Amino acid sequence: MKTLFATGYRAHELQIFNQKHKHIPYIKKAVEAKLIPLIEEGLEWIITPGQYGFDLWVCEVAFGLQSLYPQLKLSIITAFMNPEEQWNDEKKEYYRQIIAKVDYYGAVSHQPYVGPWQFQARDELLFRKSDGLLLFYDEEAAEGSPKYVKEKALKKPQEDGYELILITAEDIQNAAEEESYDSYVDTYESNYDEPIE
Repeated sequence: MKTLFATGYRAHELQIFNQKHKHIPYIKKAVEAKLIPLIEEGLEWIITPGQYGFDLWVCEVAFGLQSLYPQLKLSIITAFMNPEEQWNDEKKEYYRQIIAKVDYYGAVSHQPYVGPWQFQARDELLFRKSDGLLLFYDEEAAEGSPKYVKEKALKKPQEDGYELILITAEDIQNAAEEESYDSYVDTYESNYDEPIE
């Protein structure tokens, strides 16, 4: 796989309303666990719609991985121009910091939001340009916007070997438990590193 389309829940669909939410680090850790093996097997590009939420957290993870894997490139391709226009100032600033660092930024439709067809055109382009999809979606946790992308992805493998990689609530839970275990081990070991007199 050379190019991965990455998308998932928007922040508000997860009841996340700022970048300090306690679950974001676990979501990022789950993303990293899925990306590293793909990069080591030859992944070159991650492309995302850049929606506020999972898409931008994937960007942050990719930026962190680029120091270890400088060949990794990142692209945001939005459905229409200036998707952040209606966001609050904090979200706008965060978004602008992200797009300043990506390797490629573009919009499928070179006009502001007109209608849902822009999202469909964007998704069709991203599917066409990618070999697989990393999707944060969990039917048991919440339906939300990723449902439609998953439905399209499920039709693709039959056509051309398109790969669907899911991140679920269980992956996030595992990342949280691993983090908790690692901090416990670190604390335990540091308490017992002192020499006994």
